[in-house]
Amino acid sequence: MSLSHGRPYLAIPGPSVMPDRVLQAMHRPSPNIYEGELHDLTRSLIPDLRRVARTEKDVAIYIGNGHAAWEAALANVLSRGDKVLVLATGTFCIGWGDMAAGMGAAVETLDFGQRLAVDPARVAETLAQDKDHAIKAVLAVHVDTSTSVRNDIAALRKAMDDAGHPALLMVDCIASLGCDRFEMDAWGVDVMVAGCQKGLMTPAGVSFVWFNEKARAARGDCVTAYWDWRPRADPDLYFRYFNGTAPTHHLYGLRAALDMILDEGLDAVHLRHQKLAEVIWAAFDVWSTNGPLHLNVVDPAQRSHAVTSVGAGAANGTAIRRWCEEQCGLTLGIGLGREPADDFFRIGHMGHVSGHMMMAVLGTIDAGLKALDIPHGTGALEAASRALAARCD
Repeated sequence: MSLSHGRPYLAIPGPSVMPDRVLQAMHRPSPNIYEGELHDLTRSLIPDLRRVARTEKDVAIYIGNGHAAWEAALANVLSRGDKVLVLATGTFCIGWGDMAAGMGAAVETLDFGQRLAVDPARVAETLAQDKDHAIKAVLAVHVDTSTSVRNDIAALRKAMDDAGHPALLMVDCIASLGCDRFEMDAWGVDVMVAGCQKGLMTPAGVSFVWFNEKARAARGDCVTAYWDWRPRADPDLYFRYFNGTAPTHHLYGLRAALDMILDEGLDAVHLRHQKLAEVIWAAFDVWSTNGPLHLNVVDPAQRSHAVTSVGAGAANGTAIRRWCEEQCGLTLGIGLGREPADDFFRIGHMGHVSGHMMMAVLGTIDAGLKALDIPHGTGALEAASRALAARCD
């Protein structure tokens, strides 16, 4: 017998829970792509995409996942042979650097491990040694989905400025946009990429690149007609937004998702994610007092508010995931970015999530620990409920 029958809960770090309002907006016949409401709807997205990124700069929309946005960003600014500096805090920035290498760039990587954020002082030292300014771009991930490390992008920008280095600052916000506070203009970010399927609460398939004047001027020889962000950001004809047919139903869903974010208020969205993350951490603070469970990121200031990576020891990560899904219908994220992967699992708490949903996740994990006889501290759910009560207005 299984108690998993009923509505499942996908608590992986993306795709996130899709709101009914978004799915209902997408549940419609295909629209006219040549004129009419679809054109008006698309144009309405642009200022609101700028609002969620806290920028006045350009944004281009691509039909593709986050890797597509990576390639678009690189293609528009790099020439073959350019050098990029990769700041690795997990799997994803390394992957972005691998993509740059595949496009002919020379890649230098500063690896900060899988439990710590970028050290701006090390970055400044590396850039200061680059006397000829050979480094064209610095690649960083705001939140690495694999490790749940959150980097201080404003401090990174300051380190680059203090070093007097002209490199572009390019930031992956795929896991963080709409969850963790991000300020593209205030923090001095030149290029930012994100996807629709996490904090933006829309089924996977659309991604975005925001870019400023400095990035626009850095045009290299890797760009092709399809990836070129200039016609997408300032199209003379509608089809140039997408270099072809629009992702029609995704646009309707995205419109609904952005409306939900703006109705709640972006600051309130960020605060909700912070408070819910703290509820999760409160439970793990107790569980970790006895047994193998531990949060991957020790310093709370370096933890994501959108995803939490957990070490469970001795293949317990996979065992907990499978028990939660098979017995209770809760799907947790696989171990990623840590070895052995079976020792880890991840909790996605991004987008359309609430207090009762977080308590359901924690209650199910607590039951799994008991069912699997994994040692753990007692009283975690009490600690979580107290944390939740303290954070409610």
